[in-house]
Amino acid sequence: MKALRNFFDNLKAKTGEGGKLHAFRSLIDGFETFAFVPNDTARRGGVNIHDAIDSKRIMSLVVVALMPAMLFGMYNIGYQNALAAGQLETATFWGMFFYGFLALLPKIIVSYVVGLGIEFTVAQWKGEEIHEGFLVSGILIPLIVPVTLPLWMLALATAFSVILAKEIFGGTGMNIFNPALITRAFLFFSYPSFMSGDNSVWVSNGPICGLGYEAAADALTGATPLGLTSAAGFQGFDCSLIHDAVIGLIPGSVGETSVIAILIGAVILLYTGVASWKTMFSVFAGGALTGLLMQWAGLTHIQWYEHLVVGGFAFGAVFMATDPVTSARTECGKYVFGLLIGFVAVTVRVLNPGYPEGMMLAILLMNLFAPLIDYCFVQKNISMRAKRATKK
Repeated sequence: MKALRNFFDNLKAKTGEGGKLHAFRSLIDGFETFAFVPNDTARRGGVNIHDAIDSKRIMSLVVVALMPAMLFGMYNIGYQNALAAGQLETATFWGMFFYGFLALLPKIIVSYVVGLGIEFTVAQWKGEEIHEGFLVSGILIPLIVPVTLPLWMLALATAFSVILAKEIFGGTGMNIFNPALITRAFLFFSYPSFMSGDNSVWVSNGPICGLGYEAAADALTGATPLGLTSAAGFQGFDCSLIHDAVIGLIPGSVGETSVIAILIGAVILLYTGVASWKTMFSVFAGGALTGLLMQWAGLTHIQWYEHLVVGGFAFGAVFMATDPVTSARTECGKYVFGLLIGFVAVTVRVLNPGYPEGMMLAILLMNLFAPLIDYCFVQKNISMRAKRATKK
């Protein structure tokens, strides 16, 4: 570690005004603060408590929590490829995993290169530190899009999101919408045929370095369970399909298929205190209650718990709705925020046959209303305290 510390000290000595590496000052500073705890504090005087858990460490914990969903998603890419090719019995675990790894890796690279490239450029231009929020967004974006999405579309959508949904508001901590979901929304409305459908959208069907099996065009369906049941008028799911959805062996966006892997990530987020259990629980509660209401009204035959395990509901509840920047921040507001997300997501699924998913729109809509929710609760608390002060 001492050698690494000396390496960064030597680099920083050249990043001052007129230094050889001044153009890379923000880049070097970003990597240094990622590797080491910053020496600077917010204030030199007064009573302040400082520890090693800065925003970069929090973002790193979120990335760790995403690992189970990402790793299983890699395996599922290879599994769906072998299944579509009709050669599942001859495919090996590691063959399917490395197929998925090689299929997903370019998307992760493109996401980080484009997103961090823009953030590094903006930080250097403004003479500020690099915002660390894209550490999470960079891994979230490849996990919420189909594996067959062209790389140039991913690059375009990522640039759109970072510039217009983040930097234009002032960077990390100032954005009102979740950048990863803005990326997905841009793709959904700009290139809908690459984001939904019954054909080859969700299943990678080409061999990669000899690890995959190329499926015949007429054998490849790749329809998601949510899309199939929507087309059938929401008549319900087969028990075996729900079982596969919980495990994750179904077509879908890379990180959204395995409920088990997502719940492992949820445990990590809750144990480390990074995510709010109030928001997370309320999303599931809102979805379950709305599912019961829709079933009682005769609008759907899907059981309430089935809504929670198919599509992107679980992934959105755990990793998207709990974003501390774009969600409600008051303690009571978190309950309302989460309940409304669950309500809107299931409502859109059941009442809009043209859009069987609903989690993306629900979270983005509540991102917009989160400040209003917080404002209402803050004003209520102010009024209650003012009344108590008057009585005294």
